[in-house]
Amino acid sequence: MSEERITYRDSGVDIDAGNEAVQRMKEHIRSTFTPAVLTDVGSFGGMFSLAGISAYTEPVLVSSIDGVGTKLKIAVQVGKHDTVGGDLVNHCVNDILVQGARPLFFLDYFGTGKLLPNVVVDVVKGMADACKINGCVLIGGETAELPGMYLEGEYDLAGCIIGLVEKSKIINGSRVEAGDTVVGLASSGLHTNGYSLARRVLLDNGENSLSLFETPPGLGRTLGEELLQPHRCYAASVVPLLEEFDIHAIVHITGGGFYDNIPRVLPPDCSVTIERRNWPIPPIFSLIQERGNVPEPEMFRTLNMGIGLMLIVPPDQAPALAHRLNEAGESAYVIGDVHRGVHEVDIV
Repeated sequence: MSEERITYRDSGVDIDAGNEAVQRMKEHIRSTFTPAVLTDVGSFGGMFSLAGISAYTEPVLVSSIDGVGTKLKIAVQVGKHDTVGGDLVNHCVNDILVQGARPLFFLDYFGTGKLLPNVVVDVVKGMADACKINGCVLIGGETAELPGMYLEGEYDLAGCIIGLVEKSKIINGSRVEAGDTVVGLASSGLHTNGYSLARRVLLDNGENSLSLFETPPGLGRTLGEELLQPHRCYAASVVPLLEEFDIHAIVHITGGGFYDNIPRVLPPDCSVTIERRNWPIPPIFSLIQERGNVPEPEMFRTLNMGIGLMLIVPPDQAPALAHRLNEAGESAYVIGDVHRGVHEVDIV
């Protein structure tokens, strides 16, 4: 038997680094707290009082969980980690906005092979900043150092959000009908989906590969800056309009693009036609398509193509809704309509 004494640190897990990271995170996490939070950072479970929801007649909790995907590889390569946490929060807030819910609290998971306190603190600060903007508490999380699980310098990130909606005000697509109009809101870039395709085409394409630090023609910023543009959150613009307009459905264009996400809110006997010339497609999507010779249907099934959120409303409300959204700082376009069909999406 060997007399060598092996510690946890020798095995690749540095508890001291983890404790340092937690201490440095605390100020950012606590900055999101409200009187509804009943526990402090480091508790075994986060506790959130529901006393403040007494105005709801039939309150319904809405939950969602997601990740940032291989956009994290871009953050690692560029060395910029303060935006991907916000990407995660914004993605999750949009996901429950689709059902009419407002966020209550958020939990995160950060896993890495070697814990670098500066990196995890930047990520958590980004999450905390986005939580504050969205009126959401960062109530808990897990930071895991897992030697041998990740490539050097890399990490994974996931988050879970819990929100609230009045039962009578749930938006689920059940009232979508033929004749409804689709209003699209511009995205800020790729958001958090399609990065495996983008990386393959732009960064791992032999002699056609680009550098994250160069500025391709027409892009106006370096490729790295473009690919790290934050996932836009639409809650601040959309929530105030939920009572004013008869919104039949909301679609968050994430993984699966147009073809897989729009049908998620359609009744079985309805289809949607999208007119692709009704909004400007940002240069990054054209760059990906041209560099990779990517078929157009594949683009619309993988990427958001410049539209991050869609709202389906009665046709007589669409112009006013688009106008109000534009006033709120969005770029809104009437991009399609609902008709009788077999649960399909046509892009013309």
